[in-house]
Amino acid sequence: MSSTTLDPHAAHAAHDEHDEHHHDAGGNTVFGFWVYLMSDCIIFACLFATFAVLSNAVADGPSGKELFDLSFVAVETALLLLSSLSFGLGMLQAHKGNVKGLFAWLAVTFLLGAGFIGMELYEFNHLIHEGAGPGASAFWSSFFLLVGTHGLHVTCGLIWMVILVIQISRKGLTAVNSTRLACLSLFWHFLDIIWIGVFTVVYLLGAL
Repeated sequence: MSSTTLDPHAAHAAHDEHDEHHHDAGGNTVFGFWVYLMSDCIIFACLFATFAVLSNAVADGPSGKELFDLSFVAVETALLLLSSLSFGLGMLQAHKGNVKGLFAWLAVTFLLGAGFIGMELYEFNHLIHEGAGPGASAFWSSFFLLVGTHGLHVTCGLIWMVILVIQISRKGLTAVNSTRLACLSLFWHFLDIIWIGVFTVVYLLGAL
């Protein structure tokens, strides 16, 4: 019988090569996600442009100035901004390898994000009952399209968050899960930035 002895130096080199491969793959994934976010920026830019063009096309229906409640939307905005902060604190725990701390902050983020969506649905329902549904005028069609698209993104982020928590619970903070977490963090902060634009362009300017 013959036996094959593995060179320790060769094994160490193979291990380093394996780690480098995972690092490169993670970097490519994050880069690819940046490309996706840029394409999403183009979508939102088109929606903002559409809303701007149709901002005065209210026909005989109510205008945003008549129905927008800035205090309500300010609370809604605060929830999303705080969720971005809590996600950042969760990422700090992830970098420390503290899974429990990460999960705690993700739970806070989820609750804040869910609160944001709940308030948005309440606002939509209120507007529709006031005769300002998507079919009331071109203005309200563009409003529901822009704000609803953002809300759909937040909802997808919440679903992604739950799935990622399950994956981390099963396999831990592996290189793959850490990369997924980084991508979700980028996505969540991106939605925060988009909402600041929505709050300014749609609500603040619309209430003038």
